[in-house]
Amino acid sequence: MEDFPKTLIEFRERFASEESCIDYLVSIRWPDGFKCPKCNSQAMHQTKRGLFECRKCYRQTSVTAGTLFHDTRKPLRLWFEAMWHITNQKYGANALGLQRILNLGSYNTAWRWLHKLRRAMVRPGRDNLSGTVEIDETYIGGKRSGKRGRGAENKALVAIAVEDKSDVSKSGKGIGRIRLQHISDASGAVLDDFVRNNICKGSKLRTDGWIGYTPISNTEYEHVVVGSKDLVIAHLVASLLKRWLIGTYQGAVRPHHLNYYLDEFTFRFNRRASMARGKLFYRLLQQSVLSGPVNSRAIVGGTESSEVME
Repeated sequence: MEDFPKTLIEFRERFASEESCIDYLVSIRWPDGFKCPKCNSQAMHQTKRGLFECRKCYRQTSVTAGTLFHDTRKPLRLWFEAMWHITNQKYGANALGLQRILNLGSYNTAWRWLHKLRRAMVRPGRDNLSGTVEIDETYIGGKRSGKRGRGAENKALVAIAVEDKSDVSKSGKGIGRIRLQHISDASGAVLDDFVRNNICKGSKLRTDGWIGYTPISNTEYEHVVVGSKDLVIAHLVASLLKRWLIGTYQGAVRPHHLNYYLDEFTFRFNRRASMARGKLFYRLLQQSVLSGPVNSRAIVGGTESSEVME
């Protein structure tokens, strides 16, 4: 059963101590009880340092080991406050606001925390899109002179995939889940990888006539080519994304960090119908346990790594 605070008052009463945060994290990480990662034994006791020691092989395990909070020097209470703040901002949170709310001494710490939590917004092993899916690309960036359209310079290209639920929606129209990814170019190889990594085989794909989509015209997908103007929901998602980036972050997003923001937009968009903001906090905490450590140096450089650097 999902168990999460419903209001800010309930949140602060429930997580008033570090011990209550640890207990909650334990219940999320090991909902069926602690299991030793080395020998799978459930026989354990807690040490004075709060570690779980296996009675069989004597391995000691921290509840934060191997999670987003691995080796953190900050209290879990502060991380919980950060996650509650982020998930309760309708349009998104910025580093300056997080620094002020948490009374952090460093803006850079707030910035790194935000990016770490954005990476946790992608659930490992999440289900791919299915059914009827529209695919398109859009460019992110300010107005610049030079070439327009596919191949434009000095802009970031984002691939968009969105489920069309109009055929199953009672109202006759509806947008399902989305996937977004910053891609290097609109070549066939890149777009084919995007499709295979994000969309279930057997799905019906709608694209425009761009030659880059030719490789996906095979027996694994039903590929339907339509006019660009007919990709209505993909264009709507592109418009909402650009409006969100400009309105929330004033468009100040560097290309090598763009995927972090795309993860946040996807997390919020796919949960836009949720009425319980506490559930978003719960989901983010769940995914922070599953996502593993995030390297701060990799965040600054805009690359992926599992190396732990606090």
